[in-house]
Amino acid sequence: MFTQINSKMVEAAVVPGQRLFSQRGAMLAYRGNVTFTPDIMGGQGGIGSMLGRRLANEDTPLMTVEGSGSAMFGHGGHHIHVIQLSGDTLYVEADRLLVFEGSLQQSTMFMGSQGGLRGIIRGQATGQGLFTTTLTGHGAAAVLAHGGVFEIPITPNHPVHVDPQAYVAHRGEVQSRVSTSIGWREAVGRGSGEAFQLELTGNGTVFVQASEEKL
Repeated sequence: MFTQINSKMVEAAVVPGQRLFSQRGAMLAYRGNVTFTPDIMGGQGGIGSMLGRRLANEDTPLMTVEGSGSAMFGHGGHHIHVIQLSGDTLYVEADRLLVFEGSLQQSTMFMGSQGGLRGIIRGQATGQGLFTTTLTGHGAAAVLAHGGVFEIPITPNHPVHVDPQAYVAHRGEVQSRVSTSIGWREAVGRGSGEAFQLELTGNGTVFVQASEEKL
């Protein structure tokens, strides 16, 4: 269970027999008998998950947190948003994932699989990799953002368009693709805004940060 201490710090209960996974360097303080060890297998995603991040130039090492007590997490003064999953799937950039409960199954998805060439262009637009971390199951995850997060519902026949650099994560039965308001040839090499829009369709929620700054 996560407790939001303030907008930039979260406290997680550490329970015997259960694990947490956090970004390396994200621990701020802890209480009780808590241990932090490098997770060389890249979380539950194993070598495939770790390899995916390495190929995408997203080397985001994790720490395994175990023991009995509690630990406080934060990173770079960024805002933290806690998301509770109840059997569904959360898609989030690896470098935005602060800490998550070990009850969630982690894997890595190639963004191109959701949009072909458009998925690849999205990686160019955001400056982030083409691999996105997925968390599935029952448990909580805390993600990082600039300026706070607001949630926009995605409903059938009502797609949501988001600036790719403002995108943090999404959940639910959602398909994503990148569209442009100008020609593809002119779009390549541009950043975001008028050039690129991330279109999300289906049924779910998208989490958008208040600032377009990258982590």
